[in-house]
Amino acid sequence: MATNRTFTMLKPDAVENGHIGAILEKISASGFRIVAMKLTQMTKADAEAFYAVHNERPFFGELVEFMTRGPIVAAILEKENAVNDFRTLIGATNPADAAEGTIRKMYATSMGENAVHGSDSDENAAIEGEFHFAGREQF
Repeated sequence: MATNRTFTMLKPDAVENGHIGAILEKISASGFRIVAMKLTQMTKADAEAFYAVHNERPFFGELVEFMTRGPIVAAILEKENAVNDFRTLIGATNPADAAEGTIRKMYATSMGENAVHGSDSDENAAIEGEFHFAGREQF
C-alpha cells in the first residue's frame, strides 16, 4: 500500500533532556510507522549541508552549533498525509505558540531549542530522508 513519508529529527535538546522515549511514543500513538531510525551525531559539514537553505540567515551559525552539540535521533515516518499530519503533531516552531498536546508544547524550551524537526513538504521529506539514510536502511 502506497503511503506518504516524512522525515524527523529529535534534536540535541530533546536527546539531552531524556525525551526520546516519550516523543517516539507520541509519534507511534499518532499512527506513524517508523521505517528508518538511528541515533547519530551530525558533523559541522553535515549540519551546514542539511541546513544550507538557511546559510544566509543570521541564525545559521547558531543553528549549526546547536545541531552539532550532541546526538540526534533521525527517523523516517510513514502514514497517509505524513508531512501535514506530522507538522500538526509537532506544533509551531515557537513552543509558546504551539497548540496544547503538541510535541513542541510539551518538550521544547525555546524557539531555537524546539525539540524536533519535521519536513515541510513531500519533496523535502524525500531529500532529508535520503540525506540521513541509505536505501537499505529504509523498510
